[in-house]
Amino acid sequence: MSQKVRIAIVGCGGIANNKHMPSLKAFPERAEMVAFCDLIPERAEKAAKEFGAEGAKVYTDYKEMLADTSVEFDTVHVCTPNAAHAPITVAAFAAGKNVMCEKPMAHTVEAAREMLEAWKASGKKFTIGYQNRFREDAQTLHASCEAGELGEIYFAKAHALRRRAVPTWGVFPNKALQGGGPLIDIGTHSLDLTLWMMDNYEPASVSGQVFYKLGRMKEGPAGNVFGPWDPETFEVEDSAFGLIKMKNGATIFLESSWALNILTPMEASTTLCGTKAGAEIHHGGGFQHDELIYNTVEHGQLMEKRLSPAASIDFAAGGAQAEALREQEQWLDAILNDGEPLVKPEQAFVITQILDGIYRSAELGKEIVF
Repeated sequence: MSQKVRIAIVGCGGIANNKHMPSLKAFPERAEMVAFCDLIPERAEKAAKEFGAEGAKVYTDYKEMLADTSVEFDTVHVCTPNAAHAPITVAAFAAGKNVMCEKPMAHTVEAAREMLEAWKASGKKFTIGYQNRFREDAQTLHASCEAGELGEIYFAKAHALRRRAVPTWGVFPNKALQGGGPLIDIGTHSLDLTLWMMDNYEPASVSGQVFYKLGRMKEGPAGNVFGPWDPETFEVEDSAFGLIKMKNGATIFLESSWALNILTPMEASTTLCGTKAGAEIHHGGGFQHDELIYNTVEHGQLMEKRLSPAASIDFAAGGAQAEALREQEQWLDAILNDGEPLVKPEQAFVITQILDGIYRSAELGKEIVF
């Protein structure tokens, strides 16, 4: 194919403006954005003006965009609310496009399965936006796990906890459009990191509990870092927890919250316990910088080793964070050089399967067996 990936953006809201579009703009020699679609035309027009190639077109209907032969593009980035991921992705594959879809893969297992089937029938590239894999602490820990330095990882915790950081913009509190609250929003990142480190994508069962407590209390919005939310329209959970048993006997505890009375918030973090050593990634609002800590035994003594903060270099290009730049770089490379993207659709499907199982377990009051 040509030396440039020609991209259409569907959904020109927060995640597109804060991650996808500025990251793609940082690689002008490899990518150009030629089409922008949003239900709100002004948002698409603004995105086209700020990030688009000359002559970029604007749409309010993704079906019209996919059917328009006057503009050529080979790749679609789906940056919409969760419930819209599947229909847009399926339509894009039917039109012969590569797809990067934002996390989570879908809001239900059924929708995610439709996406998988459409991808396999298309022969195109497909990946999901789990950019935290590209952080330096995550890359370092994954290399340790691949080298067997932790031994068999048989217990883990996936952390996605905020004290008072409920998103008050967009459609985050809308259950129909999002499928849920913090579990599907930020819990999905910590679960992705944990499964990736363990290299284990075979769940046996899940048990879950979902809470609708602080989000619906009239005094709940006090202290929120994004300003007060409206308890009357807060339809999703404010915290959720799950116990995941894998087929090989390994166990994962997943914790997630937008609002919870805790002292140390963290998200996109993981704790791993292996037969040779353990490791923890601390990331999020409770830490001044990302921490990677190994715990082991040397010469008969308990030891801790930490990734030095000097190993990380903070930088931004076009408003994008380092991990977002790396995510787009490898995605563009996969398309241009016919490679494999780091985040594989089958892995993202298992994450949706587990999250859906936790929600169903909480609703039915019983363990869900896969």
